[in-house]
Amino acid sequence: MKRLILAGLLLASSAQAQNLAPTDPHAGHSVPAADPHAGHSMPAADPHAGHQMPADPHAGHGMPASDSHADNGARPGSVEIGNAPAPPPPPDRAADRFFPAAAMAAAREALVREHGGMTVSQLMIDIAEARPGKGADAYAWNGEAWIGGDIDRLAIKSEGEGSDRLGQAEVQALWSHALDAYWNLQLGVRQDIRPRPGRSYAVIGFEGLAPYWFEVDANLFLSNKGNLSARIEAYYDQRLTQRLVVQPRIEIEYAFTGDERIGVGRGLGTTEAGLRLRYEFSRRFAPYAGVVHERRFGQTGRLAVASGDSRRETRAVLGLRAWF
Repeated sequence: MKRLILAGLLLASSAQAQNLAPTDPHAGHSVPAADPHAGHSMPAADPHAGHQMPADPHAGHGMPASDSHADNGARPGSVEIGNAPAPPPPPDRAADRFFPAAAMAAAREALVREHGGMTVSQLMIDIAEARPGKGADAYAWNGEAWIGGDIDRLAIKSEGEGSDRLGQAEVQALWSHALDAYWNLQLGVRQDIRPRPGRSYAVIGFEGLAPYWFEVDANLFLSNKGNLSARIEAYYDQRLTQRLVVQPRIEIEYAFTGDERIGVGRGLGTTEAGLRLRYEFSRRFAPYAGVVHERRFGQTGRLAVASGDSRRETRAVLGLRAWF
């Protein structure tokens, strides 16, 4: 009887244990013959429990002892980045592969000539005017012709004035060399035609565009008699409309040593200030009207009075500005 009661209690506890145990998701699956992880201790808590891990593609591959290219991802034995020589540059003229060398050289020469390397020229008549007055009518001119390239040019300048007779006239032949985009260095010679006796000069100067768009021409002259003088000329074109332009202009001469035979005294000599209003029918052709005031100072003024001229003079002007 006791044995029957003990057997019933064992059956009841076994059924209760089966009801409390979770369902085995692997029930019915065959167990592998050998567990590859047998004998490995499991971590206390696996944060990836329940996640299926992908197969390791490098399983069974041995790792190198030390990878010197671990930082740049290069394979062992490859050339380090930056140490390999650069490949030769490709030729920049693909046409060289198809045309003769002489034909390509002629084509490149024509290209350079037509895009900045050509020889160009200009004749600028800046002032060509009549100066009517109470006495004899006067006239004056100022012009320049040049020929050359972008850097080096030959420039020929001339200016002068007179009334019933030619009073002052000069010609300059200059080598003009571009220092930058705005300024030219000029070296050469000057020959005076009037007054008499004529003088020859060595010339050094600068010509260019100053800040605020002032055109400047400054020169030093050393005569064949050893006299040193300087001249600076500046003007500014102020556009009132697209065709109407007003131009203030000033010219100053200074002599470091006097030459009384040609009416030049030491110190500040002659200044001329003018204001001209021109109408540009085109950029190349513009008649103008204006006024000029000329004054002689110091010893130069006294020499002018002694020769029958005046110290100061103001005249209206009518003229033409043109270039070709």
